[in-house]
Amino acid sequence: MRATKSDFYTDQQKEIAQLAKALGHPARIAILEHLMKIDSCICGDIVAELPLAQPTVSQHLKVLRNAGLIKGTIEGNAICYCIDEKTAERMVRYFSIFSAEAKKNKNDCC
Repeated sequence: MRATKSDFYTDQQKEIAQLAKALGHPARIAILEHLMKIDSCICGDIVAELPLAQPTVSQHLKVLRNAGLIKGTIEGNAICYCIDEKTAERMVRYFSIFSAEAKKNKNDCC
């Protein structure tokens, strides 16, 4: 059996790529910023905050949830969303290392 292209990447590289892809839409950034500001809320509150239809917001929430950036708990007929702090910490750790390595390896070629 042949190796696939994704077999050549580490789990961390695949995870960061998935997170970056999930962060690749301004509506998702706005959702994350809203959740950071208010701690947690239901989908309807997010819909009221953005100039998007409810199904569109739900799709963005699904992408963020699948990437592990947010988590949701069922409260009655609604899902209450909040930032997944473990994923946020992994992102901070990765980009801190990335930044430190970039500073350490700085050279005059670029």
